[in-house]
Amino acid sequence: MEYFVTCNGIPVHVSETGKGDKAIILLHGYLETLYIWEEFRSLLPDSSRIVSIDLPGLGLTGSDPYVNSMQFDAKVLLDLLDKLCIMRPYIIGHSMGGYVGQRFLRDYPGRLAGLVNINSVPYADDPAKQSDRQKEIDFILNGKLVQLAQIAVPNMYCKDNLRKLDEKITETLEICEMHDPQGVAAVVRGLVSRDDNVDILASPQVPVMFIHGDSDVYCPIAKIDRIMADLPGCNHVVVPRTGHNTFIEEPASTAALILDFIQ
Repeated sequence: MEYFVTCNGIPVHVSETGKGDKAIILLHGYLETLYIWEEFRSLLPDSSRIVSIDLPGLGLTGSDPYVNSMQFDAKVLLDLLDKLCIMRPYIIGHSMGGYVGQRFLRDYPGRLAGLVNINSVPYADDPAKQSDRQKEIDFILNGKLVQLAQIAVPNMYCKDNLRKLDEKITETLEICEMHDPQGVAAVVRGLVSRDDNVDILASPQVPVMFIHGDSDVYCPIAKIDRIMADLPGCNHVVVPRTGHNTFIEEPASTAALILDFIQ
């Protein structure tokens, strides 16, 4: 079922399926919405309570007027968990969703059972990336969000998977038309301002996994090797023939890794 809950002062679009004592929270990436998980969530056990949301500034969820920081998003998630009476869920975060999960671990370590980062990194943006993101904000506020998505979304997939996933790419691009540009700009400002999380992930208080794609243009093998070296206390798996959307490109393999991690 889908519904709205006011959390941290904004309306939050929520989708919930399943029942059980174990809860799984699905957090999507940049330019995505909760609908990105629709096919994948069917691979997760019905015996778990599975909750996905539109993150602030995207889809049907509200936005901070200027910046959807990772701290703001984590507080939204905390408020939602309190209202749903969920104490210690597993958080599964894709890309930006992983950043929110990492911030949640930093701010509320006693409120999660484990964290899975799919195609995500523990690092803050370097100065060059921050500059690129500022240009992206200007692009978005000049009415070119859809054009931006037309470039960015296909680039998230391994080239060998583009044809078979054309329908999913088209769906994601169509959903981008519903985003509020002001909200998306606030999202990008949050990406720019996020902290480096190597310190909290080096010796995490809960189990942490990173699922990487071997053909991810946003996180190439050299960076994956760096993440593994910096975070030996986390579980790392590289899934072959996948790009920046491993859970869509190889859903069964990704779901099996997550289920093994949770169990």
